[in-house]
Amino acid sequence: MYKAPQRSAARLAVVQALYQMEVSGKGLAETLAEFECFWIGGEIEGTQYKAAEIAFFRDVLGGVLAEQRSIDRAIDKTLAKSWPLVRVDAVMRAILRAGAYELKKRKDIPARVAIKEYVDVAGAFFAHEEAGMINAVLDALARQFRPGEFESRQ
Repeated sequence: MYKAPQRSAARLAVVQALYQMEVSGKGLAETLAEFECFWIGGEIEGTQYKAAEIAFFRDVLGGVLAEQRSIDRAIDKTLAKSWPLVRVDAVMRAILRAGAYELKKRKDIPARVAIKEYVDVAGAFFAHEEAGMINAVLDALARQFRPGEFESRQ
C-alpha cells in the first residue's frame, strides 16, 4: 500500500542523509544505521521527525550512490553551462540527485509526483526562486528519462 506521508518523510530523510554524507564523509552503512535508529521517527533536540518508509529511504539513498556518476552527468547537462553541479549548494545537489534517481529508476512513481515531492522538499530549505530552479531541472530530466509521460494526449 502506498503511504504518501511516509514516502514524503523518506524523501526528506534521503536529502538530509545525502547532505550529511557529503559534508561528513560518512559511508552508506553508517548513515543508514544513524538515520534508521535515531532520525527517522525519532526526537532530536526537541524536534520530532516523522516516520518514513524505510525500504523506500534505503532504495533511494543507495540508488543515488550507485547511480551518482550518471545522475550527475545528466544534471550537469541540464544546468546552465556556467553553473555546473559542483557549484550548486550541497543541499540543492542532494535534492537534484534524489529527484533524478527517482525519475530515472523508479518508474512506478509518476514523474510529476516525484517532481512535486522534491520541490516541496526544496521549500523546506530554500526560497521560491531556488525551488523553481529545482522544478525546472527535474522537469527537464523527467522529459529526458520518461518522454512518454509528457507526450500530448489528443
